[in-house]
Amino acid sequence: MEALPARVRAYVAGVILLALLCPVPPPGLPSPGIPPDLRVPWWPAVLLAAVYAGCERLARSRLVAAPHPGATFYPVLLAGAFLLPPHAAALVALPGALLLPVEQRPYLARRLWRAGRLVVAVWAAGRVHAAAGGPDTVADCDMPGALATAGAAVLVFCLVLTLLDGGVPAPASGVRPRGRQAAALAAWRRQCLRSLAPLTVHGLAGLMMALLWRSAYGPVAALLVLLPMGVSWWAFAQYHRERAAHQATIRALVQAVDIKDGYTRGHSERVGRASMMIARELGLDDERVEVLRFAGILHDVGKLGVPTRLLTKNGPLTPEERRVIELHPEYGHEMVRGISFLGEARAAVLHHHERLDGSGYPYGLAGGQIPESARVVAVADAFDAMTSTRSYSRARPIPVALEELRRCAGTHFDPRMVGALVRAIGRAGWHPAVTADDDRSAILPGPAAPVTGRPGARR
Repeated sequence: MEALPARVRAYVAGVILLALLCPVPPPGLPSPGIPPDLRVPWWPAVLLAAVYAGCERLARSRLVAAPHPGATFYPVLLAGAFLLPPHAAALVALPGALLLPVEQRPYLARRLWRAGRLVVAVWAAGRVHAAAGGPDTVADCDMPGALATAGAAVLVFCLVLTLLDGGVPAPASGVRPRGRQAAALAAWRRQCLRSLAPLTVHGLAGLMMALLWRSAYGPVAALLVLLPMGVSWWAFAQYHRERAAHQATIRALVQAVDIKDGYTRGHSERVGRASMMIARELGLDDERVEVLRFAGILHDVGKLGVPTRLLTKNGPLTPEERRVIELHPEYGHEMVRGISFLGEARAAVLHHHERLDGSGYPYGLAGGQIPESARVVAVADAFDAMTSTRSYSRARPIPVALEELRRCAGTHFDPRMVGALVRAIGRAGWHPAVTADDDRSAILPGPAAPVTGRPGARR
């Protein structure tokens, strides 16, 4: 774990130590909630561990040839939590988690972390299931009782996984501690809510496995439950494949813009990040947040159609040059018009230079005529343009940029979007990057560009 920061190493080591304690049988067996006649011999634990490792290995193999979305065969782990004592159920995840390959360094630390978090989560789910009388309900095929105890176990499984993931110390980034804590709590809450629905489905499949295992049909019938789970995973993997293709398309377009205009390298990603912060502050759903992130990332893709000499020109543009620059939203819209998955992001690409008072371009839309996505991106774009060094201006301090946005709210920008960005940055902070190359920034004029009434006059 030498490649990890000290705080992360300590945290991972603590989780691994906790995981090592989970398989230890509690003193004075039988365990609470597990009568002696319901104890399961060790062979089911070995069988479930082999099934879990084999299924995960197959899902990651070249035979399947699909992206692995992760957490595919959690029903096997949860079936172990419903069938076995907690200390035995904790071992079901161990072989698969340790033996499966990892894609990034440090390999050993990632393997141990993956194993540790799963062992702790399965053990916690098993303890809750046992304490709630789950083994009795499974043995008696008491469906209402089995559903209730399994639901409690799945909820604990979800909470433990997301808490462990959310507890990984983030690198110090200059954000105020209170802002970091609030952002971490909000991220954990979103992750927990996103994970709960799929884990509930996995829990139902795991409960079905456990009930069939205890029935007269035995383990063979229980393992047949994995067939429909495999089909659903395959469909989900195709979705991930399509999503990966979308990301690759966007990445290629952004890289082309960054290569063409070195002064704004990284600008697209930062505008995407700021757009996402505004969208979350407005309480939009996750799907729209993602679309607005795409909108921010792709808003300047039309600059591929603008001569490079205009994008990198030192000093003011002539009226003719500005008219050429102002064509880039339409160029960008033509480029992305056929990309269906972008949705309302395409409108943002076309209209992100419109102003609330109708003085923007390309069509002079005003007020509510401007799509909401474009109003979000306009604020994000202006903010990053003011806080980044360009060929024609130096970066302004963040408070100055925010004050300028407030001043122009209601004329140039939507006040609701400005307020959302101000609140989000006040809570989580912002870390602008000087995107110009060092040799270029050295020849820029000395004084910072004055704050003017035209923050939207961006290239």
